[in-house]
Amino acid sequence: MINATKKWVFLKVSSIILIPLLLWFMISLISIYDKSFEEVLIFFTTQPSKLLVSLLMIVAFFYSALSISEIFEDYIHDQKTKYVASVLLYLFAITIPLLTIVIILTLSI
Repeated sequence: MINATKKWVFLKVSSIILIPLLLWFMISLISIYDKSFEEVLIFFTTQPSKLLVSLLMIVAFFYSALSISEIFEDYIHDQKTKYVASVLLYLFAITIPLLTIVIILTLSI
């Protein structure tokens, strides 16, 4: 399969996965909006929330990294600049979700 086709398929699959995760997250945010800090902490320390927030972070950053890399391909013409921008993008797309997941997993009541 061509590399561009793989990116297109990954974008479509990750966007389909993001829809229910974002709906769940929006409903959850609405439900904890007026809660105290302890109640919000309890929400994020329960097992389904930890798993779903972690999955949301991974898929959202994967989707955004693929989308932004396509913009780099289209609008950055210097190969060296494009390479550096892509490497930094993927570095941030890996480290930020990992740090977020580690913080969420280490939360305790």
